[in-house]
Amino acid sequence: MEFDPPLIPAVLIRRYKRFLADVILPDGREVTVHCANPGRMIGVARTGAKIWLQPSTNPRRKLQWSWMLTEVEGGGLSGIDTGLPNRIVGDALRAGQIAEVAAYTGIRAEVPYADRSRVDFLLSEPGLPDLYLEVKNVHLSRDGTLAEFPDCVTARGTRHLGDLMQMVDRGHRAVMLYVVQRTDCDAVSFAADLDPAYAAKAAEAAAAGVRMIARATQISTAGISLGRALPVILQ
Repeated sequence: MEFDPPLIPAVLIRRYKRFLADVILPDGREVTVHCANPGRMIGVARTGAKIWLQPSTNPRRKLQWSWMLTEVEGGGLSGIDTGLPNRIVGDALRAGQIAEVAAYTGIRAEVPYADRSRVDFLLSEPGLPDLYLEVKNVHLSRDGTLAEFPDCVTARGTRHLGDLMQMVDRGHRAVMLYVVQRTDCDAVSFAADLDPAYAAKAAEAAAAGVRMIARATQISTAGISLGRALPVILQ
């Protein structure tokens, strides 16, 4: 996925109220930008960090800029828009680039399932059980090599694991895909100290037949795409 319009550099002053950030543009102006990330953003919202913004093409939009990338300690890049993983996974599914589910050609997004959820992607193929695919954005890394999920308590994420377990129990297939929006990580694990309920549920779901997979991303200021497979470390 290419960034269109192209990104411009900026310097982060602060992030606040979950969806807002103050930044300094290259011309010295201080502006408020949109931050599409409801998490704590540990390590990717440092004051003084170099970041990249995308201008809006909608003249009626209140905030002209969206924060897309940040430079993390060590010089790597991290995507901070939690909506991007679903877009790049959708592209990869249509191109048959995710080996674990490549046998499926029927792809539907945001399909209601379980009690009160919508699955990110429902995959189908004649002769195969339906496959329920959930996607989670990962950008937390506290040691610069291990990505961790989540970065704050996510009751919704824990519920999604339970929903996938229900689908497996009904004879379907279920996959949880963790998309690491960082360029410096080699594996994914669970931040049990930040959300012990999620970590416990992830282990339970894996034992119940929910397949846990992860992908790195290839990130540049020109665009972002799904990258190599990463191991998921269960606790």
